[in-house]
Formats: sequence, C-alpha cells, structure tokens
Amino acid sequence: MFTHIFANAGVPPLWLSVAALGIAVVSYCLGCFNGSVVVSKYILRDDVRAHGSGNAGLTNFYRIFGGPLTLAVILSDVLKAVLALLFAAFIAGKLSPELVVLSKYWAGTFCLLGHMYPCTFQFRGGKGILSGGAIVWMIDWRIGLVAWVLFLVLVILTRYVSLGSVAAAASFPVTSAVIYRDGLITLFGVFLGGLVIWKHRANIARLVKGTESRFTLHKKKPAGSVRTDPADKPGGSPSEKPADTPAADGREGKQ
Repeated sequence: MFTHIFANAGVPPLWLSVAALGIAVVSYCLGCFNGSVVVSKYILRDDVRAHGSGNAGLTNFYRIFGGPLTLAVILSDVLKAVLALLFAAFIAGKLSPELVVLSKYWAGTFCLLGHMYPCTFQFRGGKGILSGGAIVWMIDWRIGLVAWVLFLVLVILTRYVSLGSVAAAASFPVTSAVIYRDGLITLFGVFLGGLVIWKHRANIARLVKGTESRFTLHKKKPAGSVRTDPADKPGGSPSEKPADTPAADGREGKQ
C-alpha cells in the first residue's frame, strides 16, 4: 500500500534515521519561533495572547495591533517554513534525490507542530495558515496554487478567513494524492491538513452557528476596548460575553 521511495533511495536505515531526526529537530525549532509573540511581547511589550482570541497569530495580531510590524510577523512565519524545507531538501538531496519530496513533507509536519505547539511559548502557538501556506508552495507550486486560490476566493467572497483556511487545508491531502500517487505522502498530507483543521475547530463551530466574525481592515481600537474571547480559552464559553462586544473582532485567531 505504501511507498517505494525508501527502496528506490538505497540509503542505509541508520543514515535515514539520523537524517530524519536532524530534520525533525531543526524544523520543529524553526517552527517554535513565533513572530506574533516575539513582536508583541518583546517589542510592543503587550503579549498578543492576552487579547482578542488569545491566539498567537497573524490574524489576531493584525486585529489587535495592525501597523507595519504586521509585516514582520508575516515574514517570520514564511521564512521559518522556507528555511525548514530548504534544509530538509538539502539533507535529503545529499542522501538520494528520491527522498527530497518526502523530506519536505516530513519537515513541514514538524515545522507546523513547532508553530502550533512551541515549547518556547508554553505550547501556545498559532493555527498554521501562513506557515502552512508557505509549506505548500515549497513542496509543489501546483499544490500551493490550489490551496491559495481556494483560500483567497473564499475570503474575498465571504470575508471569513477561517473558512478559506479550512478549505485550503482540506485541499492539501487531495492534491498531494493526485500529484504524487504515493500512500505515505498522502498520509502526511492528511496529517498536515488535519492539524490545521483541528486548530480551527472553534472557528468551524462558530461558522456552523453563524457567529463567526468576518475579516475587516484594521482600525485602531480605543484603549481598554480589547478583551479576551472566552470561546477560545480553555473552559470558556461564548455565553460568558455578549456577541457585540469589541472582542468579537478577534475571534478567528491565528492564521
């Protein structure tokens, strides 16, 4: 059922194990660098996780702070994914060209895990859309094109970032299976897409209920107007805060 990649590569199991471990560690560590937390906590001196949805990500950062520092968050999320996959491709290429594509999926998995569950920030990370969006482009431009077109079309038409994010994540295993026709790669695609969808489970529930917030261009919020959304907090409930409070603008969380 699964892949012939390892057999075709002809690399001894010991070297495969060493390479896989090295790629996993480097990719996870790169993923743990969370630009949203670093910029908000150490430059703005105001942790983004204390506001809005409580998620450490681009959408929440933009809604709370806006401004040119949003670009720094974007660059950090993209760059760490690019570096992780470039490193994986380099190591795999030295062993066997047969391993390059699989190594990108492997690195993408651990980079996304680091982004979502960073050991450097109490395992409170983002939802993986921006880093995941960079990962799909790095794996194959065709996969990236499908995911990003779906994302942009749905966000433009509905202004729900979460809906576009979930659709893009759902497309990833499908396009992976169609393009590579390999069981192991498809499995990685399911896991990566599933991770992103799992992180959006609260958003999905709000979409079903019709209470999800739509994306709007950033407006400066008055002092004291930003509150934490209990719907995204452990043990929280949407009923703890009226839907028309200013914090409703921050419900979608990290992308």
